Amino acid sequence: MKQKLPTRELLALGFFMFALFLGAGNIIFPPILGQQAGESLWPAVFGFLATGVGLPLLAIIAVSAGGNLDNLARRVSPGFQYIFPFIIYLAIGPFFGIPRTGTVAYEIGVLPFLPEDSGGGLFIFTLIFFAITFWLALNPAKLVDRIGKLITPILFALIVIIAIKGFSSPMDPIGQPLGKYIQNAFFSGFNEGYLTMDAIAALVFGLVIINRIKEKGLTEVADIRSYTIKAGVIAGIGLSFVYITLAYMGATSVDTVGLQDNGGAVLAAVASHLFGPYGSIILAVVIIGACLTTSIGLVSACGEFLSQRIKGISYRAMITIICLFSLTMANLGLSQLIAVSLPVLTAIYPVAIVLILLSLVHAIKAVPRKVYLGGIIGAAIVSIYDGFISAGFEIEMVTEWTSYLPFMANGVGWIVPSFIGMLLGFISHGLQRNG
Repeated sequence: MKQKLPTRELLALGFFMFALFLGAGNIIFPPILGQQAGESLWPAVFGFLATGVGLPLLAIIAVSAGGNLDNLARRVSPGFQYIFPFIIYLAIGPFFGIPRTGTVAYEIGVLPFLPEDSGGGLFIFTLIFFAITFWLALNPAKLVDRIGKLITPILFALIVIIAIKGFSSPMDPIGQPLGKYIQNAFFSGFNEGYLTMDAIAALVFGLVIINRIKEKGLTEVADIRSYTIKAGVIAGIGLSFVYITLAYMGATSVDTVGLQDNGGAVLAAVASHLFGPYGSIILAVVIIGACLTTSIGLVSACGEFLSQRIKGISYRAMITIICLFSLTMANLGLSQLIAVSLPVLTAIYPVAIVLILLSLVHAIKAVPRKVYLGGIIGAAIVSIYDGFISAGFEIEMVTEWTSYLPFMANGVGWIVPSFIGMLLGFISHGLQRNG
């Protein structure tokens, strides 16, 4: 018998997922894209949506079909199942994703209001920030009610107010495209959306959503999958609205606020122009709210995963460790965080994408293990070297060789090696089966 959730509960789940994805990084990417894309805004935005919204939605669908990241990774090999989810959760969690929420919330939402000599401000703020995160993550069963029904609607309402003002009173006409957006707007936006790395976050958040749906009393696999996908679609619509709005505001701001170095500076200048002295306050609330909801979701997701993997440590004890570790990491500063974690994220992201895409095919027709293994090895050969380059270790000869790979200039040179690996895996599987 098909089980149903009330529409209100489904919307709350959708808002909850929307809040999990809407971190500060997602808010500050689109405005700078808009400034640089100019009259090429819409191709660039559609490219951004393809990977910034489309890929995470595909990841949610893959997780809902597979049950969780462990199940997806098991299809590759037992060793991969044990190692890869650990790397994903640690990278997107306490080693980078969670600390960054506190650091970005401070630097964009709090620091502009403090005097220049405010020493210790980051520590005090992040101590409060992660204490609130810990308290709200203590009871995962209440996350949908606390975030999806309370915090996110307020956050979304503020974004809608900004959107209405931005569309009804554009500051300037849209200017000329700059740099890579002059000739290659769609794929430039495509690459920017790809760099949000939200597909990795989706592999983590998918389990959170599935667990919250189960807590609503749904037990049938088909129903859980259906509502997970529906919540993902609602979140995708919300994210698309935010990205389009902020990109448009960036594109219509150049004459008034000038070309800025980053999206945070664009958004701060635009908010101040549109709302006067209240603009900085509205922006601070939006940024801190977005960072807090993402932090809560990541702490909860990592806490559930790691407490299941590491026997003898309770969920409460695990999120205590995660919050304390994240507090320490956050106080290293944003630049140091990026320098430490970007190489790891660069190395694992293409592998995650291959796993997601093959899992989607697997939901229709079983994919042989050797095809998974070949595709992932092909992607990893290139992505791991890209990670070394991000860390500052480069071998000139290898860089020259990889430069001949198709799409390497667009940051996705792993595609062809991955496809070749899948093909070899398929041939090997066929030979083994027929031999």
